[in-house]
Amino acid sequence: MPEENQSVDTINNIPESGEELLRKIAEHPCYDKKAQHKYGRIHLAVAPKCNIQCNFCVREFDCVNESRPGVTSKVLTPDEALEKTRQIVADYPFIKVVGIAGPGDPLANDATFETFELIKNEFPELTLCMSTNGLLLPEKLQDLIRVGVSTLTVTVNAIDPEIQAKIVDHIAYHGKVYRGLEGAKIQVKNQLEGIKAAVDAGLVVKVNTVLIPGINDKHVIEIARKLNELGVYIMNVMPLINQGAFADIEPPTAEERKAVQEACEPYVMQMRHCRQCRADAYGLLAQDMSQMSEERRKLIKIQSKGDIEKAKEVLKTNGKKES
Repeated sequence: MPEENQSVDTINNIPESGEELLRKIAEHPCYDKKAQHKYGRIHLAVAPKCNIQCNFCVREFDCVNESRPGVTSKVLTPDEALEKTRQIVADYPFIKVVGIAGPGDPLANDATFETFELIKNEFPELTLCMSTNGLLLPEKLQDLIRVGVSTLTVTVNAIDPEIQAKIVDHIAYHGKVYRGLEGAKIQVKNQLEGIKAAVDAGLVVKVNTVLIPGINDKHVIEIARKLNELGVYIMNVMPLINQGAFADIEPPTAEERKAVQEACEPYVMQMRHCRQCRADAYGLLAQDMSQMSEERRKLIKIQSKGDIEKAKEVLKTNGKKES
């Protein structure tokens, strides 16, 4: 089995959406392993509300040493998110993807759609990306398409409601709280329907699956088989961060995670370079500038602008040679 996921130039099972979609995949650091060292992303933390409670999720605190989903130093308004995007894209032109991934669930927050609308209008060349638990995906998909989202991540930790009921404490859906198996059935149904509809609509879908020893570790391959049926582009098997109600569960070892990835690889391409980013991360995947010193960010800024000037000079020189 390959050690790393394939890149866009070796894959042919993508939605039929032309050159523009190919470009977006090739510039997305999560979707193409080659892109992770060249192109960056910015996560805009505009979505604090969440409509489910996972047993491994804690979003109540922030620490400079934290690098995990759900952590942010500040929740932004849509206008603040737009201004932050302006500043970061101007300083670091290798940023090609604008994503919303929390700290709650983006589909449960109106600010998500307001922010994407603002970004799309001012930066139509940027790829808009979103992560969700999928509970509201079937009913919110048309809104995502309207505001220009083209790459979508859905967290699917089980397709068997009996297993899902062990992972999620409760869901809040259309004004009512559902617990146990009842809530799990609703969420699994909506996730699978939403993913299928998103793929059919031409979005490129990634699925995140948290590997939880003793709960879903033997089930993940069944998820991969289902993702193959649905047309999902890439799967990211993530190790459990043991906190919250799952604080006593030992996370999987690197070897255990690799074995699951290899078992799933025949069914769906595996992402092997995930950094489990904060909700306010920006920069390259391996270089979260939200946690860097100001001096280090300035150095990267100078290097980025220097690269642009070098590229312009090369183009200018080549142009003179041709004429």
